[in-house]
Amino acid sequence: MGASEERFVRVSPINRWLLYLVLVPGIIILAALGMFFFAVFLGLFAIAAVGFWLRLWWIRRKLEGPAAAAVVENEYQVIEDAEIIEIKTNKMGRD
Repeated sequence: MGASEERFVRVSPINRWLLYLVLVPGIIILAALGMFFFAVFLGLFAIAAVGFWLRLWWIRRKLEGPAAAAVVENEYQVIEDAEIIEIKTNKMGRD
């Protein structure tokens, strides 16, 4: 009982080709269905993401409405002529 038994099942070539003829189209159909459902899921996810983004945008717009309406007016002066002052230093560290 210590030795492992190996069993080989002989499959006729006809049965093997019939298996291939059934499995290959089945795998192709399952892959096509998988791609279809993934595309549908991705589309629904994109629609939900856009809806969520629009909802956040709407809420932010509502909250910023009163703050954006309050405009603060300040006095300002236009400076037409200004002097540019440059300070040059020596690269050796001496002025």
